[in-house]
Parts: sequence; C-alpha cells; structure tokens
Amino acid sequence: MRFSIRAAMLAATLLPGFTPVVADPVQDARLEGALQTALSLNRMLDPFRIQVEVDGKQARLSGEVENDVERQLAEHVALATRGIEQVDNQLQVNAQLVERPLELRAYAQRLEDATLAAVIRARLLWSRTTEKAPIDVQSSEGVVTLRGKVDSAEAKELAGVVARTTEGVHLVNNLVSLDSAAMAKAREAPVGVPTGPQPSDSWIIDKIQNSYRFSRNLDGLNLKVASEEGLVRLSGEVVSSEQKTIAVEIARQIIGVRGVDADLLKVATKVEG
Repeated sequence: MRFSIRAAMLAATLLPGFTPVVADPVQDARLEGALQTALSLNRMLDPFRIQVEVDGKQARLSGEVENDVERQLAEHVALATRGIEQVDNQLQVNAQLVERPLELRAYAQRLEDATLAAVIRARLLWSRTTEKAPIDVQSSEGVVTLRGKVDSAEAKELAGVVARTTEGVHLVNNLVSLDSAAMAKAREAPVGVPTGPQPSDSWIIDKIQNSYRFSRNLDGLNLKVASEEGLVRLSGEVVSSEQKTIAVEIARQIIGVRGVDADLLKVATKVEG
C-alpha cells in the first residue's frame, strides 16, 4: 500500500484537521476480485493477462494488450467497477500479441459460453413457470441447446423465449420435450396457487432488473422497477410499444409477482426532423 498506517498517524499529529486514510486490505481484495472478474468476462479483454492492484479507490492495471483500443477499454471497465474512482493504466501495447496462441481465444470462448448458459439458467430459475423445470442449458459459440422434460407446453415455450432474448445468443435449439405423466399431475394442482414462500420485494426488483439487463430487447438503464408485496410498478421510457409489452411480460413471469402496473412506462415520442 502507498500510504502506511504509521504515516497516517504522523500526518494526523502534525496537520490539524487531517483525516488519516487507513488501508483496508479486505475491501481492496474485494475490489480486485470484482475488477478481475469484469475484465475476464469481457470478450475483447479476456485473452490478455491483465494484472490488477487496488489501493483504496484507485486501481492499477499492468500487463500487455494488442492495441490502444483494448488498453482504453480496460480502463473504462475499471472505472465502471463500483468502488473504483481512479485508474493508473500501466498497460503496454504489444502488436505482436496478434500471434497469441489460439488456445487463449478458445478459453475465452469457453468462458463466454459458460457465462451465457449460466445467465439463461438463472433466468429460468427466476420464472414461476420454469423454476423447477429440469432444463439443461448448453452453449457453443452463442448457439444454445435446451434439453429436458417439462410438465407444460408453456414451460417449453418460455424456456425458448428466455434463451432467444438473452443478449449474446445467436440461435436456440429447443429440444425440451413434454412429460405426459408430469403434465397430468400438474393439471390436478389448483391453478395460480403459490408453490413456496412469497419472496421479498427487494428480491423481486433485483430479478426483474437483472432480466432486463440480460435481455437483448431492452435498455435496462431506462427502466425503473418498484414493488410492494409483489405488486410491481414499472416506469421510465422504452422506444416502442413492443418493448413495453416485452418489459411487462418479463416482469409478470418472475416468481412472486402478483401484478404489473405499467401506466408510468412511456413509449418515446419520435421527433420529426
């Protein structure tokens, strides 16, 4: 660390009104992990070995990238990480990295596919229709394959919709089949009866916002979500009535949602030039 506890105490003694900055190694480690993860999940930066050091609110980046575009991108990723306010960008540009081994690119693609499959699995778990459906998700270069047996045609269809609307998916093979025995058992259960405890409003809001963020159809930054005992209110702005419909449907199928009010979700008005 650049500023020791002893130096801080000395400065506090000599300088009236000085507030010492005491290093927090636990917080630094937490921020280093968050930033390293963000860099690893970026498809342009993952093939490079970028070292991260955090001291307070400043991050230091070192290592090599292929060009200045990637160097600046790494800095932007760091500044977008919550808790990081300054970046000491020591990354070096090495044009020879264009010859880097193909296995690094293959590793980056495997990581991206694994992340994509995990996002789809999570979105399926958040839905009241597919939360307990045994659906296997596999991704290969953005081509997603769904397998398993479900107890309703609605669950099969929704699984396909969730996969197709996830950012980064190019094609979906929906091989999910219908389990006739499970369908018969499901028909015996009362329709609309909750299958578990009501989740908290904060959980509901988080899952709706994440679903928006992972969806290729929506700009989650322009959508605001509130919930009171499962009654969800959407506000903000979308670019079309189709996007508004998608936003409402995504919110409606989240576990715990008992109703969706989208009166304050406005469709942007086109300005004729």
